[in-house]
Amino acid sequence: MPRLTFLPHETLCPEGAVIEAEPGVSICDAALAQGIEIEHACDRCAACTTCHVIVRAGGDSLAPADDLEEDLLDRAWGLEPESRLSCQALVGEEDLVIQIPLYTINMVSERR
Repeated sequence: MPRLTFLPHETLCPEGAVIEAEPGVSICDAALAQGIEIEHACDRCAACTTCHVIVRAGGDSLAPADDLEEDLLDRAWGLEPESRLSCQALVGEEDLVIQIPLYTINMVSERR
């Protein structure tokens, strides 16, 4: 099973985290299942950018982003060439290194 290494994030996983995920599950669902509370304001239906992540390693194993995801990513805070919506990026066969940006476009989060 591929390992997903989440780099330290100030509030969501201060120590960082390493989890395993079944191929075919979204990065967002894998993280949420392990207690990493990635923001997902649209309930993971590709209608916002709050689940934006940056795939620092292993991104070539992910299916390419479709046009909808690319259009939404244009609105994400801290966009980088390796950016993906974690609700749309499905884990492949390779390990991934993932950075959760410090901010999202949400002005308010129900968790905080």
